[in-house]
Amino acid sequence: MKNIDLSLYLVTDNSENEEKFLKTIEEAILGGVTVVQIREKTAETLDFYNLAVKVKEITTKYDVPLIINDRVDVALAIDADGVHVGQSDMPCDVTRRLIGEDKILGVSAATIEEAKKAENDGADYIGTGAVFPTKTKKDAESVTKKDLSDIAKSINIPVVAIGGITIENAGELKDTGIAGLSVVSAIMSADDPKKASKKLLNIFNS
Repeated sequence: MKNIDLSLYLVTDNSENEEKFLKTIEEAILGGVTVVQIREKTAETLDFYNLAVKVKEITTKYDVPLIINDRVDVALAIDADGVHVGQSDMPCDVTRRLIGEDKILGVSAATIEEAKKAENDGADYIGTGAVFPTKTKKDAESVTKKDLSDIAKSINIPVVAIGGITIENAGELKDTGIAGLSVVSAIMSADDPKKASKKLLNIFNS
């Protein structure tokens, strides 16, 4: 199992203002974000590639792993640290074969069965949610805190909670056995991404 610090896992939302987007990511890393995942659901391939190259410059500078959501081709093209796939994306075992053993592979799983299959198929960690209502992923299944805890107990790879996590509710996930918090809006939409990241990390580590 790879040694990845998943404590504060930032998932980006769409990058309409590129300069602000890149600055937010850098500020978030300075505030304590330990992993960055680029999620660009609507971007054309070239736009996604160009953006990913710029984000990778930042993550490499601070030695933070960069994960690409869904797009194995983009991940390989920029030599990202890994890929994250959902249940309707490229199958986990096929993704592992494509990216090789050294890259990080994350899989979204909402049930124990999905999590166990992902572990067997070569995943390094699981993303589970939505643990709270979320505006960024309207089709996300909801997962209770008990479900989250049960999934974490059922597998030997780390679990990250995602979905509607904010500074106000992050503390509710204590004692669920998770390895980290995965956030989107709580950092990407924050007036001060660095401060927001610091607060979230403190809540998780306390």
